[in-house]
Amino acid sequence: MTETDASRQADLFASLKRGARLAFAASALMLAACQSIVPKGPAPTTPTGPAQPSGPTVTEGLPTDTLRHRVALLVPMSGTNAGVGQSIANATTLALMDTKTDKVRITTYDTALGAAAAANKALADGNRLILGPLLADDARVIGPIAARANVPVISFSNDSGVAGSGVYIMGYNPNQSIERVVGFARQKGLSQFGALIPRGTYGERAGNALLRAVEQAGGTVVSMQTFDRSPASMTAAVKKLQASSSYDALLIADSGRVALQIAPIVRKNGGATARLLGTELWNTEGTLSASPVLRGAWFASVSDSLYRQLATKYRARYGSAPFRLSSLGYDAVLLTVRIAQDWKPGSAFPAARLRDAGGFSGIDGAFRFSRSGVAERALEVTEIGAGNLTVVAPAPRSFGD
Repeated sequence: MTETDASRQADLFASLKRGARLAFAASALMLAACQSIVPKGPAPTTPTGPAQPSGPTVTEGLPTDTLRHRVALLVPMSGTNAGVGQSIANATTLALMDTKTDKVRITTYDTALGAAAAANKALADGNRLILGPLLADDARVIGPIAARANVPVISFSNDSGVAGSGVYIMGYNPNQSIERVVGFARQKGLSQFGALIPRGTYGERAGNALLRAVEQAGGTVVSMQTFDRSPASMTAAVKKLQASSSYDALLIADSGRVALQIAPIVRKNGGATARLLGTELWNTEGTLSASPVLRGAWFASVSDSLYRQLATKYRARYGSAPFRLSSLGYDAVLLTVRIAQDWKPGSAFPAARLRDAGGFSGIDGAFRFSRSGVAERALEVTEIGAGNLTVVAPAPRSFGD
C-alpha cells in the first residue's frame, strides 16, 4: 500500500528552479502549457516533512484526514500487469504534483493480491472514491463491494459490460473508435464496408459496433470474416472476404501489430485499392508508418499531442517510458481534483458531478460519462503516411463543438 499526497511534496517543489501549474478553467482542465521540471529518479513513496500542529492524528492504519479527501487507487502492483499498474500509479503522482492540490490524498492498493481484499481495505481506510481497477474481472468484483459503501468506482477498463451501479468506465471504447472512423469514411464517399474481426470478446463487440456504425452512417456491410490470429486463419479469412464481395473500405478490428501482418495478405487478395480502417488499438503501435501497405489507412483514437508531453515528463522523473494507459490515471486525478474544489472532505463523493454536461478535459482530450457510466470521448482520425502520421480530422475540444 503506497500513499501519495501533494502537500507532502512541498519540499520537493521548493527546490525546483521553475515549474508550471495546470490552469483550471470553469469548463475544463488544460495541460497544453504544462512544462514543469522534475528531478530524475523514482518518486519517494513515503514523503516526510516537518510535523504540522493541525495535521492528521495518526492511529492504527492510515492517518485520519479532516482537510483532505481520501481516494484509493486500485491497480496491479505485482504479477503480470505490474508494469501497467506502476505506470498508472506514477502518473497519478505526477498529476498531484502538477495540480499542486492540497485537498486530495491517494493511497495505492495492489489488486494482484486480490481485488476484493484490496477494495475492502480501501473502504476500511476511509476512502470515498476508488480509481481503478485496471481489469474488467476485478471491476466486477469491486463494484458491488464499493456500492454497498456508497463509494463510486472509476475503472480503467474498456469493458462497457461492467459499467453501471456505481461503476464508471474510463478505458478507450472500441465502439466509439469504430463509429468515428466509419463516419469519417462515409464523409469521404466510401460506402461498401468489409471487416476482419478476431475471434473473442473484443472481436464480437467490434463486429457489432461496425454493423451499427455503418447502418447509422448509411453504408453497407458487404462481408465480415473472423480469424484467430494465426497466419493460416488470417489468409483464409481474407480469401473468404475476396470471394464473397467487393468492398471499398475494410476494417481490421485488431491491434496494429496484427494489422501489419494481415494487410499484405489483403493487398494481394482482392483488396489492393481498399481503404484500410483501424481501431483505437492501432494508436499504441509505433511502426505503422514504416509499412507501405498501410499507407493511406485511417484509424480513430484519442489525441497523442498532450500525451507526448506527459511521456517526456514521466521519462525525466522515472527513467523509463510510461505505458500508454498511464494517461488514464493522470486524467482520473484531474477529474478528482476538479470535483474536489467543492467537495467537502469527509463527505460522500458527489457522483452526480461525473455526469456534468460539459464533461472533462485532460491528457486524452475531452470526455464525459454517459448515463450508462461509459466515458464518451472526443476522438481524432489519423492517416498513416510514408514515415509519418497525419491527423486528418481533429478531435473536438469539447462536446459543444
